[in-house]
Amino acid sequence: MTTANIQHLITELRTDQQRLWESLMEMARIGATPKGGVNRQAFTELDRQSRELFIEWCRAEGCSIRIDAIGNIFARREGQDSSSPAVLTGSHLDSQPTGGKFDGVYGVMAGLEVIRTLNESDIQTLAPIEVVAWSNEEGCRFAPCMMGSGVFTGQLKLEEMLARTDEDGVSAGQALEAIGYRGTDHVTPENIKAFFECHIEQGPILEDTGNTVGVVVGALGQKWFDLTLTGLEAHAGPTPMALRRDAMLGAAEITQAINRIAKTYQPHGRGTVGVMQLHPGSRNVIPGQVKMTVDMRHFDSNTLEKMAAELRVAVEETRQRHGLEAELVATADFAPEHFADTCVGAVRRAAEMLDCSHMDIVSGAGHDAIFMGRITQAGMIFVPCENGISHNEIENATPSDLHDGCNVLLHAMLEQAGVSEE
Repeated sequence: MTTANIQHLITELRTDQQRLWESLMEMARIGATPKGGVNRQAFTELDRQSRELFIEWCRAEGCSIRIDAIGNIFARREGQDSSSPAVLTGSHLDSQPTGGKFDGVYGVMAGLEVIRTLNESDIQTLAPIEVVAWSNEEGCRFAPCMMGSGVFTGQLKLEEMLARTDEDGVSAGQALEAIGYRGTDHVTPENIKAFFECHIEQGPILEDTGNTVGVVVGALGQKWFDLTLTGLEAHAGPTPMALRRDAMLGAAEITQAINRIAKTYQPHGRGTVGVMQLHPGSRNVIPGQVKMTVDMRHFDSNTLEKMAAELRVAVEETRQRHGLEAELVATADFAPEHFADTCVGAVRRAAEMLDCSHMDIVSGAGHDAIFMGRITQAGMIFVPCENGISHNEIENATPSDLHDGCNVLLHAMLEQAGVSEE
């Protein structure tokens, strides 16, 4: 076959929409919930079943399988040069307790569909291609999230993660042993050329703008805090308003300040109070203490620092105004991730070649690609999900959108892996 013929074949190459959809629906039967979602939490029997099915499918395509000590599964399709750095793709198979059918698993099934398409068309890449199913991305049973990719990239320590326990006191290591997926293969990140992750957007932007593909340029940085405000509980009736030390009033003002700060730094500013606990929690007692969480995000590190500084000022001013004590403790600090121009460009060029409507987008959520971007070139591909809903049993995406995203993945990976002319 001539070079021109090979190039034409590659340009016209498409994945199989029906096959991709059927794989997603078959996987969704594992841990299916009454409302149409899945409950497939990490290191459970249902997680084991999803892993077994994925491995079965990969072996049927001639892939070799490696499983590392945290349970990450690597399915490898060899290239013409087996020593060449591999091009990876993947995401996760585990879910939230009331999760959807597409979050995470779409990225794994899209990678498998890429391999199936290459095998079907008898196309050999120069570099190897691998599909990875990362362990415990959700972090709902064993904290933290993105555990598997965090250990693989050296951001998290293996032994510390294996020691993490669930609500029943079972450690992650014990749970992995129980399902037979505490692997012994030594898989290192040194020989990787690039990593791509396909994912539903988990937000409403693509749907709202009428775009099919999100070219993900990076992910928001995050700063998390625990805030405790202490005043004085007192009887709601006899205590005049001017003489109160109402911790809840302080919490309400700080919540408004967080919202104001986030709106000041648009379009990427985010500010959320997700948890608030009042003490003593009685109808006719002025709250003497409030414990609350703060989540602040931005795409620019300096701006995120400004937001955190303004939060501290707001807490101090509120504390003084209401006669409260305040303790603000930082609990997480993730720098913004800017994905490699090479991978972002490959995704954009693939979308343009395939005539998919697309836009640059920043991920507001955490993904395994963020950790991978710290050790190699990385990029992501978003496709719309209905009404932006995710982490919910009613999560939905259309077969055609999922297919378009998979085709973008195929051509972005081919650009990085190269194609043999032999």
